[in-house]
Amino acid sequence: MDPDLLDLLQWPAMLVTVTAAWLVASTSQRKRTVGFWVFLASNVLWSIWGWHSGAYALIVLQVCLAAMNVRGVYKNDPELKVSKGSGSGSRN
Repeated sequence: MDPDLLDLLQWPAMLVTVTAAWLVASTSQRKRTVGFWVFLASNVLWSIWGWHSGAYALIVLQVCLAAMNVRGVYKNDPELKVSKGSGSGSRN
């Protein structure tokens, strides 16, 4: 792939990240769930750009953020939640 195109990848990555943040801030559970999936896409874009640019700390950050975004998807998508007995406490 052309190195100049990879340099430009930071701009779509930024737009995807901002869009994800807007969705996650929604009061709609569906929009929040979509927002966390969009954040996961931004994690991939930033990681590709970070690898190309030698920004390895950015890649580590994206892996950590991706883990939090997976948690966000799980906590906001009712189809992924496992039924828990009434005796168990809520986990955050």
